[in-house]
Amino acid sequence: MAAKVRFLSDPAAYGSGTTHVDVRETHMSWVFLTDKLVYKLKKPVRHAFLDFSTIGKRHFYCGEELRLNARLAAETYRRVLPLRRHASGRFSLDGSGRVVDWLVEMKRLPPGDMLDKRIACGRLTGAEIDDVAKTLAAFYAQRQAEIDDGVAYLRHLTGEQRINRAILLRPEFALVEIVSGTLDTVDGLLQQLRPRIEARILRGAIVEGHGDLRPEHVCIGQPPQIIDCLEFNRSMRIIDPYDEINYLGLECEMLGAPWIRPLLVKALMCRLPDRPDAELLALYGGFRALLKARLGVAHLLETPIRHPEKWRPQAIRYIRQAEREIFSRRSRSGRKSTPVCGDA
Repeated sequence: MAAKVRFLSDPAAYGSGTTHVDVRETHMSWVFLTDKLVYKLKKPVRHAFLDFSTIGKRHFYCGEELRLNARLAAETYRRVLPLRRHASGRFSLDGSGRVVDWLVEMKRLPPGDMLDKRIACGRLTGAEIDDVAKTLAAFYAQRQAEIDDGVAYLRHLTGEQRINRAILLRPEFALVEIVSGTLDTVDGLLQQLRPRIEARILRGAIVEGHGDLRPEHVCIGQPPQIIDCLEFNRSMRIIDPYDEINYLGLECEMLGAPWIRPLLVKALMCRLPDRPDAELLALYGGFRALLKARLGVAHLLETPIRHPEKWRPQAIRYIRQAEREIFSRRSRSGRKSTPVCGDA
C-alpha cells in the first residue's frame, strides 16, 4: 500500500497538466486531489460493516461507488480506473501491466462551494438550499419502496441505539451523568413509536437512500452535487427519507444554520405524501445526535488516538443537541405539521 500511495502522490503519475497532488487519508481510503480530478484508493481493510480486504472486493465496491453516486452526482463521478504495475515494478494508470488495484475517478468540486464551507462563510441563500431540497425530494420520490428490507431499518435503529448506550456509558468517558437520561428517553421513544415506524415500512415509506448525508457531502451548484454515498453496506442505506434529510438539517444546525432544516423538511413534505409526525422526527433527531456523539468518543478507543482533545467536547455538544431534539417534541407534537407547499 505504501508504494501505491507514493506513486499516486506524485503529480507525474497523472501526466502533463497536473502540477500538484493534495493527499488525504481516511479510515477506509486514500484520496488524491489533483488540479482538476480526484482519485480514491480504498484501503485493504475489513470491519464488521465492510470488507475491502481483496482486490476483487475493492473493484466491486469501486463499481458500486460509481453506480450509486450517479444518482445524485452524475456530473462528478467519471469512471473506475485500474492501477497497473509493470514487470519493471513501475506503476501506471494506463497502458499494459498487471492490475494491482482500482481507483474511482471524480471531477474535483470547488471546495468553497461545499455546504459546510458555505455555512461557515455565510455565503448561502434560501434559493440554493431550495435547490438542494428539491434535488433530494425528487431522488427519494423515485426510489423503490423497501418493504422487506425496511424491517432491517427498524433493527438498525434499535441495534445502533444499544451500541450508543454501551459506548456512551463507558466510565472512562465520564459522560454517564450527562447522557443517561437522554439515552433512557430515546429507548422509550423507540419502543413507544415502534408501531408507527412499522406502519411506515408497510406503507412503503422506507427507501434506499444516500447513507451518509452530511453538509460536507453537498456541493452547491447548478445542479447541486451530492457525493460520497455510502457504498459498502446496503443495509445502512435503507432509511426513512425524513430521517435522512432531518439529519442533514441537524448537522447544518450544529454548524450554526438552524434555518436550513425547516426548508429541507418542508420540501420533502410537499413531495412525499407519507409524512411523519413531530414525535417521530424528534426521535430521529435525538437518535442521530446520540449516534454522532458515540462515533466521536469511539475515536478515544483507537490506537493511536488522533486529536484526543477533540472528541469528548464534541460528544457533549451532540448529547445536548439530542436533548433539544427529543424534548422539543412536546412543544411541536400538538402543532399542525402540514406545510404550505406553494411551489416548493
